[in-house]
Amino acid sequence: MPDARERLADHTTLRLGGPARRWVRATTERELVAAVDEADQRGEPVLVLGGGSNLVVADAGFDGTVVEVATAGVSSDPDHAGGSDDLSCLGAVTVTVAAGEGWDGLVALAVDKGWVGIEALSGIPGQVGATPIQNVGAYGQEVAQTVARVRTWDRGTRELRTFAAADCGFGYRTSRFKEEPGRYVVLEVTYLLRQATLAAPVAYAELARALGVAEGERAPLRDVREAVLGLRRGKGMVLDADDHDTWSAGSFFTNPFVEPGAVPDGAPAYPQADGRVKTSAAWLIDHAGFAKGYGAGRVTLSTKHTLALTNRGGATTEELLALAREIRAGVRSAYGIELVNEPVLVGCSL
Repeated sequence: MPDARERLADHTTLRLGGPARRWVRATTERELVAAVDEADQRGEPVLVLGGGSNLVVADAGFDGTVVEVATAGVSSDPDHAGGSDDLSCLGAVTVTVAAGEGWDGLVALAVDKGWVGIEALSGIPGQVGATPIQNVGAYGQEVAQTVARVRTWDRGTRELRTFAAADCGFGYRTSRFKEEPGRYVVLEVTYLLRQATLAAPVAYAELARALGVAEGERAPLRDVREAVLGLRRGKGMVLDADDHDTWSAGSFFTNPFVEPGAVPDGAPAYPQADGRVKTSAAWLIDHAGFAKGYGAGRVTLSTKHTLALTNRGGATTEELLALAREIRAGVRSAYGIELVNEPVLVGCSL
């Protein structure tokens, strides 16, 4: 039933955001589609809410219907059981997951089942439905590597549509679903994973060091998950209600892609196929004068990681955005590089 008493602050990892005019909790796919479609037919603004880990919501709240995605279900269909740790000859397993399932719960299940391909994405908050929208990635993996198809409700045509991975428009932290904001409601995601006891080759130097292996080598699935969780905890990136460094939306800015000559001296540089270079937003922020813990009062950078803007308790969204603007302007002034926010802004702007 609709409930207009809910505050977005109680449903976002930043713990910020005012009330919604109307609130519907959808526990089935039919309820989810119906709630969105009925609001659309009334001409009412709709916010489809998952885990709230990638949202910055205005202090005024949302003047429309919030549809909370609370669907559940995981099913798998293995081609054959894997008996080898050679990735080239392992059995594939197709795993179809409802949008409302928690992402880290799925990763933990995959590790327990010996499903390879998402283990380095451990500890990321939020729900499965958000993963193809953002093309969630970390520590050398991203979901574009394993997504087989995405089933959606197309609000434009009012029909169910399924997209194969090749049609999802995946890029760095983006997809066709993000490029057409609000049009598609993700209902379920199907992943194609492999079966083994060893993880995929480690593709990230920091993770390789934590595991004591060389880049490109493999390690046990469970070891990879535990190493990633340890690294993320050290950066305040695993949710903990008692740790204000985790009262954030994760990385607030994406790593910028620039021309080779625009990379500052000493900054990390990762050449891309299109000739540009990816550099580190965290490095830029730090070297522009914004160290860990920068800020005063109720909003600061995390004391563990410069990419996270945190609510130290009792903050407002406008205070958070003011710090984000200050950091963005400082990096622009120091290096001529414009940082882009990763979280979705609802009712507010930078």
